[in-house]
Amino acid sequence: MAELSTRNLTKRFGGLVAVSNVSFSIHSGEILGIIGPNGAGKTTFINLISGIFLPSEGQILFDGRDITNLPPHERARLGIARTYQLIHPMEDLNLIENIMVGFIFAGGHSLREARRKAEALCAEMGLRDLERPVSRLTMLEVKKMEIAKAIAVEPKVLFLDEIMAGLNSDETKEMIAIVKQLAREQNLAVGVVEHVMGVIRELTDRVIVLESGAIIAEGPYAEVSKNRRVIEAYLGGAAV
Repeated sequence: MAELSTRNLTKRFGGLVAVSNVSFSIHSGEILGIIGPNGAGKTTFINLISGIFLPSEGQILFDGRDITNLPPHERARLGIARTYQLIHPMEDLNLIENIMVGFIFAGGHSLREARRKAEALCAEMGLRDLERPVSRLTMLEVKKMEIAKAIAVEPKVLFLDEIMAGLNSDETKEMIAIVKQLAREQNLAVGVVEHVMGVIRELTDRVIVLESGAIIAEGPYAEVSKNRRVIEAYLGGAAV
């Protein structure tokens, strides 16, 4: 069972403390919600986990190993993957080729094996017409492709940064089902940054709430959503 944890993780940008003494853990099969107002430090936190930023203080541990100073590609090889708020697909590659890249370069698979694995993953996620250029994909298909690209590096831990943004209610329900299925079938630890509280309520096992870079509450959504400090800081006066 994989476990990722942090100890007193802190990131400063000059005088701004973007992440402040965050200690948390996530393990295989768990879906963790990461919520908070804009500017709370959610994406910076994921950037620290994935190696985009190095912390000012604190530690990041993966399966008991200190990975605090490892570069992003080494963390990816160990099994840490993520999606991004701003999607930048490889426009010169078609749908299936975008997904094959991870299997080839992260997994070291041959072209034939990468295609076989990518086709199986696309079938699991409901992606069809795999030779289409990225420009012809719907928003839902692009979001599915981004998740598939992250899964293609064969991670143990996956962070989804606002992957539901821009989807309608039916599409969101479909994506919730896909994430739950992936977490269950692949025994993934999944961290979900999301502003739609209905998604957090339906999808997650546990939630952490960030404000000004620090954790102000942690627990099941039903419990956290009734926390007065969370309501005042983020939920706007009422539990949802």
